[in-house]
Amino acid sequence: MDANAVRAKHKEFIAPSVINYFSQPLVVKSASGMHVTDAEGRVYLDFFGGIVTVSLGHCHPTVNAKVIDQIGRLQHVSTLFQNEPMVHLAESLSRTTHGRLKKWFFTNSGTEADETAVALARAYTGRQEVVALRHGYSGRSLLAQSLTGHAAWRSMPTMVAGIKHAHAPYCYRCPMGLSYPACDLRCARDLEELIQTETTGQIAAFLAEPVLGVGGFVVPPKEYFKVAVEVVRKHGGVFICDEVQTGFGRTGGRFWGIEHFGVEPEIMTMAKGIANGFPMGATVTNDEIAASFKALTISTFGGNPVSCAAALATLEVMRKEDIALRSLGMGEMLRRGLDELQRRHKVIGDVRGLGLMQALELVEDPKTRVPAPARAAKLLEKAREEGLLLGKGGLYGNVIRISPPMLLSASDVDEAIDKLDRALAAC
Repeated sequence: MDANAVRAKHKEFIAPSVINYFSQPLVVKSASGMHVTDAEGRVYLDFFGGIVTVSLGHCHPTVNAKVIDQIGRLQHVSTLFQNEPMVHLAESLSRTTHGRLKKWFFTNSGTEADETAVALARAYTGRQEVVALRHGYSGRSLLAQSLTGHAAWRSMPTMVAGIKHAHAPYCYRCPMGLSYPACDLRCARDLEELIQTETTGQIAAFLAEPVLGVGGFVVPPKEYFKVAVEVVRKHGGVFICDEVQTGFGRTGGRFWGIEHFGVEPEIMTMAKGIANGFPMGATVTNDEIAASFKALTISTFGGNPVSCAAALATLEVMRKEDIALRSLGMGEMLRRGLDELQRRHKVIGDVRGLGLMQALELVEDPKTRVPAPARAAKLLEKAREEGLLLGKGGLYGNVIRISPPMLLSASDVDEAIDKLDRALAAC
């Protein structure tokens, strides 16, 4: 089928709530490494990586080879039976958590990983209430939508009870109207009053992303989690760290995003980059919390041997390439380019991020900081015309998200900055 035929069938058969980028949706035909090719044969430099998912690049040969080999031997059994790739993956991942978190639950997605984490926290504490962050995102299920702090991503008129939302550590748009560091981390300290006034005072957990992903790659102050988690633990809750977007070296210099903030969670979730695009989610916790979950549990597709083989191969390449260090170096180069673009283009109000997780917040005027969602949408279109794919996010739809595959080169960064510069000039 040509592109128009695909678009016509998509309109006829796919639910209209399944959103697409661009006024004329992009029909992807193939992909390799840093590039994707559309149905018309045009090649694009991918700097969004399938929503922070294609961690090593499209169709990585090592990952593909392991997957093909696994498909020929064992494709599916469910968690009712044990399989070698799943236990090898759990062991390999446990090395990245230094053995302190080593009990794994494998699922299919970040949504399921967060669902599992909340169930574990509630079983362990015997409590129900969970604190999440405004501007945070947790997935598609009813519970995940309830945890999410974005009205646009909530489809249900009734949310799950017992979820409270704390102020996000969003320094560019501080909810308290203060400036860091003079603010004394008021957003984190406000958790004390939130728990005392909006809950029973007996919370099960605090769930947060180290860097708010869909929220626009918002990076907290370095002391934020130490203060926030101390308050949560004082009230008997555990810390669930959502590493769905920040994990696997993405933030540069560390394998896990939370390692930048000096706090160790009781429960951690992940997905996206874990298997370079193959469907997988995972939740990990310590022995005590894992043992507290007494109900029976299975996952039909969790721990699927093919996805586990893909994840094992992905980790193998990450170790070989020292992916966290590589992301640090390439991220610094990318950031220098983005900072220079901010000096050239007044539409960029803020540049932020860690490693290869960078963002541009677009505004109508840098002094008033009025969000510019229409200009962000136009920038996506203009970047596409230049042959560059980017992402979008933020509560106001005005943040450009940049998260390329982590095996990019310096020339890829230079090319992306040049294309982005031309696109910005047209906005």
